[in-house]
Amino acid sequence: MTATAAAKPTNIAVIAFDGITPFHLSVPCLVFDAGRDGGGGGFAVRVCAADGTPLRTSAGFAIATDFDLGSLDQADIVIMPSWHNDCRPAPPALLEALRAAHARGARVVGLCLGAFPLAEAGLLDGLTATTHWQFAAELAARYPKVDVDCDVLYVDAGRVLTSAGVAAGLDCCLHLLRGLRGADAANRVARQLVIAPHRQGGQAQFIERPLPVSGSDGRFAGVLEWVTQHLEQAHSIDALAERAAMSRRNFTRHFRQATGTSFKQWLLGQRLAHAQWMLESGDASVEVVAQQAGFGSALSLRQHFRTVLQTSPSAYRASYRR
Repeated sequence: MTATAAAKPTNIAVIAFDGITPFHLSVPCLVFDAGRDGGGGGFAVRVCAADGTPLRTSAGFAIATDFDLGSLDQADIVIMPSWHNDCRPAPPALLEALRAAHARGARVVGLCLGAFPLAEAGLLDGLTATTHWQFAAELAARYPKVDVDCDVLYVDAGRVLTSAGVAAGLDCCLHLLRGLRGADAANRVARQLVIAPHRQGGQAQFIERPLPVSGSDGRFAGVLEWVTQHLEQAHSIDALAERAAMSRRNFTRHFRQATGTSFKQWLLGQRLAHAQWMLESGDASVEVVAQQAGFGSALSLRQHFRTVLQTSPSAYRASYRR
């Protein structure tokens, strides 16, 4: 980042309301506060009250903040971290504040049930969005103009982002941090919070049949760790299943149930994350990055960057090099 870009903080408004669950409120505050201290910096986070303060929480204690919805006027990012479990209509003042922020160009994020006020404000019309899987049918029935995908962790629709449950809210905020400050910054924050540094938004929200713990679990985890250390190599499911002492069918089933995605998609995510880190932290050519990350050619790397990240490797490096 250039000195000029780093000098102007990214203003983030997190909307709290009476009855909020404290953990939901803490998710964006943790990610971007950690980002300020150790992950790239440049964030000014304000918790804004949608109701009069002090605000009661679902945990039995109250919180107070010096900021109201007027703070959304200066926000670059507005985050609705949750909503009431009964999915009640949002107050008109909140809906108007969300619409006004979106209209002037702010990115708006709805974590978990926070998708409901965004949908009520009309900000999800014509877009794909997600929410907690238990409430996805309600969101789809109430707002038919929204394409609700209940099988993913989060959806980045550009200026509007939505996520599934609490853990997926962390994934969504890390994804947002990665786009703002780069993969290295997001990885540092993830390490500080002791969570996975990168889960693709398309992963499943939950595992239908958790696998029992067995000796094969350790071998399976070891195989995945080995793959991340040898991304430049070609990997076949047959070879990895043999390394894990499993049949191809059992390995594939185990992988899907353990990660919520296919091996192909998981491997692409690992390779993209490694390529991002190389572009941010070193001077290797795009060709070398492509080889070491396992894409084989610069052309393949560029195609995947364009498809997934909507940019080129060279433009990405220019944006995130310090």
